[in-house]
Amino acid sequence: MNGKYLVGAVVEAIIKAIVLVIVIMFVFRTATSAYEFGYRVFADQPVSQLEGRTITVGVAEDADIKDVAQMLEEKGLIEDARLFCVQELLSGYHDKILPGIYDLSTSMTAEEMLAVMSTPVTAEDNTSTDGDDGDPEEMGEEPEEYYEEGSIEEGAEGMVTE
Repeated sequence: MNGKYLVGAVVEAIIKAIVLVIVIMFVFRTATSAYEFGYRVFADQPVSQLEGRTITVGVAEDADIKDVAQMLEEKGLIEDARLFCVQELLSGYHDKILPGIYDLSTSMTAEEMLAVMSTPVTAEDNTSTDGDDGDPEEMGEEPEEYYEEGSIEEGAEGMVTE
């Protein structure tokens, strides 16, 4: 009987050790993921560090932040829609995104995109009220230099034009 008790105790100790290792691994991975997500909320990085490409996006009147974030992720302007939602929640632009058509770039941070989408747009020329509509000729640039050569730009209706 002593031998069975000893074997049972050893098996029980092994099972407890395995469960403990699994719990520790789960807690470690969860904590690491939470830290990385929290870090990315405040270490606002654009999708591309260089010039990037400009994409025109439209925000509908009834779009909420989840819809906007999902659209920006699908168009390649942000990497994580959930992260964008949290950044919007913690920013000064919370619930200030306005419907309209905006030119956003992959070199913009989430904060910069939120600033652009929170700027009122005039109805007659669809430009921001600061008067800078991004026209390359008015900015003293040649139109062909305005967009990265060979970049793809999405139109307001979702059509891709080169």
